[in-house]
Amino acid sequence: MPPASPTLKAIAWMMGALLSFAFMTISVRELTGEMHAFQMLFIRSAIGVCILLPFLQRQGWGQIRVAHLGGHATRNVIHFTGQVLWISGIALLPLATVTALEFTAPLWGGALAVLFLGEKMNRGRWIAFGLGFVGVLVIIRPGFIEVSDGILIMLACAFFFGATGATTKWLTRRETALAIVFYMVAMQAVMGAVASSFVWTPPAWHQTPWLLLLAITGLSAHYCLTRALAAADATFIMPMEFLRLPLIALFAYLLYAEAFEFMTLLGAAIIFSGNFVSIRHETRSVVR
Repeated sequence: MPPASPTLKAIAWMMGALLSFAFMTISVRELTGEMHAFQMLFIRSAIGVCILLPFLQRQGWGQIRVAHLGGHATRNVIHFTGQVLWISGIALLPLATVTALEFTAPLWGGALAVLFLGEKMNRGRWIAFGLGFVGVLVIIRPGFIEVSDGILIMLACAFFFGATGATTKWLTRRETALAIVFYMVAMQAVMGAVASSFVWTPPAWHQTPWLLLLAITGLSAHYCLTRALAAADATFIMPMEFLRLPLIALFAYLLYAEAFEFMTLLGAAIIFSGNFVSIRHETRSVVR
């Protein structure tokens, strides 16, 4: 069989990232109210370091370099801040609403990639961004529903996540996916240790499965996302994150009986149509 195109590889990696992010959201919801965000992030990152050590031992420590240490530090300060805001938002809003508000992140990430990374927009990507933005407005309905603290927190979170995507794309041009993920868990373990020292409470045994799920999916989500960004432009990859909304809404309905809202489903349909057009445009040459 002929080798898969970079675009198809990017789509496959992105599907892995979407599933990982969904399960990570569920684990955070289960821990919310019992454990502070700082402590969650510290334990997740510490477990992540332990998981990655055997992979680095096998693949070689040579890829863990210090040439772009400043870029890694910038990415992880931005990402750590976004995660704290994200966990706070999950405690205040329904999961589908949290995910919908996150979807302004690809708009920020794509805009930053165009401004600072020199990426170009094509017709398919413009359609994905435009319909993605319209879909989010349908869900949020500014001026028709109350703009709560949770909504403001998630809008700030979305900017930090978008900036994380842009800095990740910059790093993929210089570092391996494994190196980026290793620096993420190593640096954020230190950040989390310092921050959680002020709010630490001993974890309970019943929290162990959720902490393990949080750590594993946190690694797999960012590894898959990094591989996807390495295979295709951020302006193509980032709008695909909109597909998380119907997935999260389904899990929220099955696990927490959070009702499907018509406007959420309508917004998701608009978002999906934009992604479909973008993917069709990018893969047209492969199909031929």
